Order: sequence, then structure tokens, then C-alpha cells
Amino acid sequence: MKIFRTLLSLFSLVILSSCIQSEDPNAEADILSCTVEEPDITSTTPFINDSEQGKYSVTILVYEDTDVTQITPLFTLTPGATIEPASGVTQNFTEPIIYTVTSEDKKWKKRYSVAVIDAELPLKYSFEHLLKGEKEKFDTFIELDRGYQIMQWASGNGGYSITGAGKKPSDYPTVQSTGGVTGMCAKLETRSTGFFGASVGMPIAAGNLFIGQFNVIDAVNNALAATRFGLPFTKHPVAIKGYYKYAPGKTYKENGKTKPNVTDEADIYAVFYESDEETPTLNGSNSLTDPKIIALARPEKIDPVSEWTEFYYDFKFKEGKTIDPDKLARGVYKIALVFSSSKNGAWFNGAVGSTLYIDEVELIVQENQKKEDSINTLK
Repeated sequence: MKIFRTLLSLFSLVILSSCIQSEDPNAEADILSCTVEEPDITSTTPFINDSEQGKYSVTILVYEDTDVTQITPLFTLTPGATIEPASGVTQNFTEPIIYTVTSEDKKWKKRYSVAVIDAELPLKYSFEHLLKGEKEKFDTFIELDRGYQIMQWASGNGGYSITGAGKKPSDYPTVQSTGGVTGMCAKLETRSTGFFGASVGMPIAAGNLFIGQFNVIDAVNNALAATRFGLPFTKHPVAIKGYYKYAPGKTYKENGKTKPNVTDEADIYAVFYESDEETPTLNGSNSLTDPKIIALARPEKIDPVSEWTEFYYDFKFKEGKTIDPDKLARGVYKIALVFSSSKNGAWFNGAVGSTLYIDEVELIVQENQKKEDSINTLK
């Protein structure tokens, strides 16, 4: 009996091993994420760009006066892939360095140009540059400096993609448009989310654009938490200015019900706040009310206008709030610019068709203000 059981066990193992096919080696050769070993030198998460034309790049942003000759990048790769030069090796990034990623099956290679540049958050935004989406995917606004991406605008387009209502990039609430003050501009339009959106209590999606990140995972379960406002800012904010056009949609709805005497409104504001481990970013629930807010630039109302109209909003500091120069230099403070075609769109209230155009936006900071004052004095 023991011999029989032993033979049966061996037979079962042979059968089992013949049924289980070994997995083929991974054929992907991608850099999935990048960080640096040196503490407190980066102003934001490095940008990784893959293009259909075979151009791959990683841009690591560091604060001014950082020693770029001693930077140690750390890469996360697709499973089984290898990289050369190796991850975790200190390099001189005075010029970009080419890193080659080889797939696990050794059949595929990708060459990434990795650059380290000293660039902080831009002060001027013209909405001329995009990361283009493919087919049904949406486009994403980016900012460039010396040809390198230094910022990626966030929007709720990722949440809208879940609804299936966007069949091509131009169908999304936040898109690029011609006819800007100069060149292109940003167009934000409140759109219906169709059957899926209505079924989960989210009947509309306001066109929105903001400095920060949008977390698609939170988009359905906790929409307010999905918008994470703010990136590090090391300058003293004075005001925001720019140009806009706005037309409210015809039928305003609140909680899915028509409100005949209510007209939709747009929203334009900037919030400057102190971040910490407890409050790394603000979100849709507290971006106007959190006690960490230092200053806010926001009008009481934005009037509908059919022609490009200039806006200028001063930062108003909260009572008792001041800026600590040391914290400012260390990037403890963050700033967010926020634009929305429906002021209450975060709660899915607004009018389908409400459209806000934005262009030539600028953050006015103390050093710029001093220059302008000097020029005015000379005049």
C-alpha cells in the first residue's frame, strides 16, 4: 500500500508539472517610478514620459543651488527588467545621462534620457503644451522649461474616463482650445457623465484644472479626496492675474434636480498653505477652509463675459498668519491654482454646458512686484 501511494504521488507530481506552464519572461522595459536618495532636494515627483515616437525621458526637478554633480536616482522597473547605469549609483547630472532598460526576456530595450534641472514651480502659464492622449484617452497640460517638463497640470479628466462618456480627447471636460489671448488656451466645460455617472450620484463633471494631483482610485468612493491641491512653492505670493471668458449653461441642477432660478458660476482661485505630515495636501473638502491656509486669492463672483477679460486677485492673508522665511526656503509651503467651470462641481452641482476659458495666467510674487514698482517709479 505504501509503495502504491508513493507511486501515485510521484505520478500526480509529474502530471501537475506537465500541466503548469512556466511563465514567459516579461517583455516590458519601462521605468515605472523614480526618486532620489538625497533628502529634501526635489520640489516634486520626477516626471516620466513615454512617447509613441520612441522618445523616453525622466526629468528630476531640484531646488536652486543643489549640487547636480552628486545625484543618486533610484528607479522602479517593470518586473525582471534591468537598468544601466544601475539604480542607486551617484552620478554627475551636469548634462542628461542615457539610461538603458532591458526587458526580462532580453529582447527589448528602452533608452531614457534622465535630466536633473534646477527649476521651481513656474510663475506664468499659457497652456500651449500637452501630453497627447491616445484614442479615447484625454490630453494633459504640461509646463516646459528649457525643453524639459517641469510641471503637469491635474484635472478631473481621469475620473470622467471611468464613466465611458469620453470617446476621444475632445469629449473630455478639460481640453486645449484655439483662440487664446495668445496662441492656445484651456477650455473647461461642465459635461454630463451619462448613465454611469447618474447611477452613482455623480450626474455631471465640471471642467477643472489645478496645480496638484488627481487620484483616480478615490474618484468614485470619495470624489472630494481625489483632488489633491498644491505643489511646493518658495516665493512670497502677492496676487494672481490672467484672462478668462465664461458662459454658464442653461439648466442648473442640484442633487440632480433642476433649480430654475439658479445660474451656474465659475471658480478661479489660488490657495497658499503650510503642509506637514498630517496635511501633505489640501483637497476638495478643505481647500478653502483648512486652518493650514496662510493666504487665499479668490473673487466673490465671476461674471459671465463673451470676450477675453483680465482678472487680478490679491492674496488675502488669514488673520494672524505670516510666512516663515525658513519654511519658505525649505519648500514647506505649497500653492495651488484652481479653475472650474462650475463653482459647486465638486458636489456635482452645476449646469451642463457651462464653459470657462483660461489663458495667460501669472502668479505675482514679491520679487516681481518690486520690479514692477521700480519700473513704475522710473516712468
